[in-house]
Amino acid sequence: MRHLRALSIALLAASGASAQTTYTWLQLKDKFEANNPSLRAGQLNIAESKSMEITAFLRPNPDFNAGLDQIDPFTTHPYRPFSNALPTFSSSYLHEREHKRELRLESAKKGTAIAESQQDDLERNLLFNLRSAFVNTLQAKAILGVSKENLDYYDHVIAISREQYKAGDIAQVDLDRLELQRVQYESQIEMADVSLRTAKIQLLMMLDDRTPIEKFDVTGPFEFSSALDSMNTFHGIALNARPDLRAAVQAIDKAKTDHQLAVSNGSTDPTYSVDTGINTPVSVYVGFSVNIPIRIFDRNQGEKERTEIDIRRNERLRDQAVAQVFNDVDSAWVTVNSQVNLLRPYKDKYLAQAFRVRDTVTFAYQHGGASLLDFLSAQNDFRTVQLNYLMLIGSYLTAASQLNLAVGREVIQ
Repeated sequence: MRHLRALSIALLAASGASAQTTYTWLQLKDKFEANNPSLRAGQLNIAESKSMEITAFLRPNPDFNAGLDQIDPFTTHPYRPFSNALPTFSSSYLHEREHKRELRLESAKKGTAIAESQQDDLERNLLFNLRSAFVNTLQAKAILGVSKENLDYYDHVIAISREQYKAGDIAQVDLDRLELQRVQYESQIEMADVSLRTAKIQLLMMLDDRTPIEKFDVTGPFEFSSALDSMNTFHGIALNARPDLRAAVQAIDKAKTDHQLAVSNGSTDPTYSVDTGINTPVSVYVGFSVNIPIRIFDRNQGEKERTEIDIRRNERLRDQAVAQVFNDVDSAWVTVNSQVNLLRPYKDKYLAQAFRVRDTVTFAYQHGGASLLDFLSAQNDFRTVQLNYLMLIGSYLTAASQLNLAVGREVIQ
């Protein structure tokens, strides 16, 4: 029965593990782009902008008028009020000159292009938030794993110390102090578990996913790369890739088109008309007319000036966007480089030293060559070095995400 119970528990654990869905960064990114509500709302904004292109290119509708004139309701015998009635029909059409329709369509299309660039910029910023939550999850998993390993190691030391206590090699107070220190390891595990669950909750929120936390997980490398291109390399990439800078350049182009449209709207548009009527006795006539507004006053001069000023305003905004690109790239590059400089000695020296000191002092303590205080201090130093290393890797990955955000695309995975 005991073996059957153990087998059933193992099968349940295996089925629970198999039900868990684990995402890599690329899978998480694809799911995010498909499901995130903010991105989907932005896509609808682009669709709205495209529908405005249809409106911009519409032709004026012709007018049709019908009339009946020369009705005499006061005739006497015989009563024929419509005997001299004159039916008339007319139709008119406004002809837009100076390519007004084409310029409206061009302006609307450029507005759509700006909306698409703004959507790319929204995705760029949201992907940074997603990547930060992804890094936080990996960091919490790494800290939780290391914390459990440290607790297992410490439990092994306590088990040996209990045997030593039974043999009379250590005092009761030393064993109690060892067991009291175990609460620090338990607290570290609990805090890491809370951090992991919080990071997963944030990821699920951004994915618009209601999957239980226990059935959701992510995986990916939690490490750093010391290779880093020059700052000028990232400058060139950012100037070509940043969607907010692209939108600023497109806004200048659209402002120029809007100015052309304002000048075009200042031109007069003739209205062509044709009319026909039936005289009594039956006699049909046809007439033509052209209505041309007399442009004494320029009623569009304010709009011309406004659109011309708008060109210069958007040029200044473009210059500000360029300056922001350089600032973002420089700040992010310096941060990444600083994290790399901090991580190198940990990987090359400090981690190995921390392992060596811990194992050496532990061995010495168990054989009477070191005091309890030395042993606890070595354990604490080891955990501090490990935790600092993992926190630095998390900071490096976050800084790398910041550099990707500054450049406009993923240059560091």
